[in-house]
Amino acid sequence: MTTATIAGREIHVDAEGFLTEYDEWDEELAKQLAQNIGIDLTDRHWEIIRFLRADYRENGETPTLRRVSAVGGFPTKELFQLFPKKPAKKMAYIAGLPKPKGCV
Repeated sequence: MTTATIAGREIHVDAEGFLTEYDEWDEELAKQLAQNIGIDLTDRHWEIIRFLRADYRENGETPTLRRVSAVGGFPTKELFQLFPKKPAKKMAYIAGLPKPKGCV
């Protein structure tokens, strides 16, 4: 298993840098992950990240962009504004979840 040093500690990641151990994530790590990809987290970002983590815990799968919008109630347009370009990948990365299925 691959590890990376993020926020001063060893974290298990896959080949693309997505965390592989759910319990290694915390909000300090999320801040560093967001900074790594140029995102300044706002309260709205945190709402989305918390939804992703709760949904993953409940369903065992990283929610897709469609699910975040439909079930979480976050408009797709807003997701693209908050997480520019590839929002599903960026949301999952910051939330410490595996890359969503269907993401290339």
